[in-house]
Amino acid sequence: MCKGLASLPNSCLERAKGLKARLGSLLQKPDWSLPCCKIGKNRPTPEECLRWKESFEKLLSSKHGLCAFTAFLVSEFSEENIAFYFACEEYRSTKSAAKMPTKAQRIYDEFIGRDAPREINIDHETHDITKANMLAPSSSCFDTAQHKIYMLMAKDCYPRFLRSPAYRELVCQASMKSTKQPRQEKTA
Repeated sequence: MCKGLASLPNSCLERAKGLKARLGSLLQKPDWSLPCCKIGKNRPTPEECLRWKESFEKLLSSKHGLCAFTAFLVSEFSEENIAFYFACEEYRSTKSAAKMPTKAQRIYDEFIGRDAPREINIDHETHDITKANMLAPSSSCFDTAQHKIYMLMAKDCYPRFLRSPAYRELVCQASMKSTKQPRQEKTA
């Protein structure tokens, strides 16, 4: 064992081994995807998969696209980005002003604050702006950080997703599914 690892508590090492085992299975399967992408006849069509190439927005607006992209981010250990983005979307839609401070604090503690378990990668200026916004949480208090994360995903993660073997395999599987269906209908 590495000397640096020996100094860590056993609970950290066990947790890391568990994560590695769970995520390792995703990384080894060339046709991986989350369960929501494989539900019976509700698989994405080849056309839907190809539409995801048109824009990041089209990918995110597709149930299957979001699922596949999230699975890709999990495989790259950066799923906190999409989780933060949608936490902000959900937060912005909060109707009750009384609930906003609690929800804002929960998002801040999970993604931005010191020792956040799912810390997102934002610059110090954005961090400071968001921290200042937390003094009086409003529906727009995470806008700057959310925009930075959106741009990071759009310019970095999204192009890598489109080049990934996982995306190519998903398109291939969807194409094979669509070519098999007409034959099955003729024999029925």
